[in-house]
Amino acid sequence: MDVLDLSRWQFGITTVYHFLFVPLTIGLSIIVAGFQTAWHRTGNPAYLRLTKFFGKLFLINFAMGVVTGIVQEFQFGMNWSDYSRFVGDVFGAPLAMEGLMAFFLESTFLGLWIFGWDKLSPRLHLATIWAAAIGTNLSAYFILAANSWMQHPVGYRLNPVTGRAELTDIWAVLTNSTTLVTFPHVIFGAFVTAGAFVAGVSAWHLLRKKDVELFRVSARTAMTVTLVASIGVALSGHWQAQIMTEQQPMKMAAAEALWEDENSAGFSLFAVGDVENGRNHINLQIPYGLSLLSTNTLDGHVEGVNDIQTRYEAAYGPGDYKPVVGIAYWSFRLMIGFGMLAALLALAGLWATRRGRLPDNPWFHRLAILGIGLPFLANSMGWIFTEMGRQPWTVFGIMRTAAAVSPGVDVTEVAITLVGFTLVYAVLAVVEIRLLLKFIRIGPDAEGEPDQPTDTVPALSY
Repeated sequence: MDVLDLSRWQFGITTVYHFLFVPLTIGLSIIVAGFQTAWHRTGNPAYLRLTKFFGKLFLINFAMGVVTGIVQEFQFGMNWSDYSRFVGDVFGAPLAMEGLMAFFLESTFLGLWIFGWDKLSPRLHLATIWAAAIGTNLSAYFILAANSWMQHPVGYRLNPVTGRAELTDIWAVLTNSTTLVTFPHVIFGAFVTAGAFVAGVSAWHLLRKKDVELFRVSARTAMTVTLVASIGVALSGHWQAQIMTEQQPMKMAAAEALWEDENSAGFSLFAVGDVENGRNHINLQIPYGLSLLSTNTLDGHVEGVNDIQTRYEAAYGPGDYKPVVGIAYWSFRLMIGFGMLAALLALAGLWATRRGRLPDNPWFHRLAILGIGLPFLANSMGWIFTEMGRQPWTVFGIMRTAAAVSPGVDVTEVAITLVGFTLVYAVLAVVEIRLLLKFIRIGPDAEGEPDQPTDTVPALSY
């Protein structure tokens, strides 16, 4: 492997690892805020117990996300200095806004939430967790705005003297059509992730007959969040597919192993292809499915890999403009498949626990526990598809990945950091899992008097 390959592996490993924590943090921040809001409105101490219990798990995950995210910033200078020099004026703006506005907002108010339980009024303390949750979601928006600019660059000009991209319209960057479709898709995915996590943790306690009524409510709440958010993921994903077809047709064509332009194109369920010669030997399809997904019409025109390659050579010069079709194809299907399984599991769980029921079969609870991993796998496959499908571009249409790597590093240096980061991240994974398991086993605090005086304390029911 050369420097480029090793640098891509390093960035890919650290990015996918970091994104394991991000959606859970985003989704849990809202769920914890929701539990605390329920306690504030009803005075029911059960909601306070859920707030503090899942709040601890949220804080563990938040801290690990911050630690792993810092490495991302340094890699731009270490391994991708030519990229940083070329687009730093544009790419750095939303990243600076994320750090100076969103991250400071979430970290400041999260600190107030942690240490303000006995020092702030209940209403003001509730406002701190909502402010932290809003900051978390704003942080995601700015990061996605930066990434979306790489997918569809807008609001810039190329300076012929310096050879750099320069920002001309920050509003265009922040309201990029790619950002507007990506943000809801990622946020809904975060709610699916957090919902599955809360449902799985609740199922673990239900399996052991601990705080049955408490965790039945949290499980049903979480499964409702997962199911509703899954519908949001599907709808926003459909919208995103249409934007992707318009802006990055090669990515969509690779995702479907569609080699030639087609009208009334089918959605591929399973294909065995010949990548070298650009054709499929086997392709099981849903008729008209791809045209409907890409254009909202049954007879819509969808471009194929071979035809796009020819057009790109005419537009950008000689070269191979195809991503790794196998990775794009299967990561797209695995993303959808894992997401659908999470939604089906949530639907089955809601049906099994309807009208006060609680399944006696331990396999139901075990499936819910195993289901925690489904959204994480879907999120990872989604990001692998998003980034690998854009290749060979770092910034679509203006900078290829091969031109973005640092010229001053050698194979040995990148290999050392690749191995080092991977080992450190493996240790951090062990720390994260052990901490989460420790506090999950401990469970929520013992039930006591509510911290907020109320006239009535209604029983939980759901």
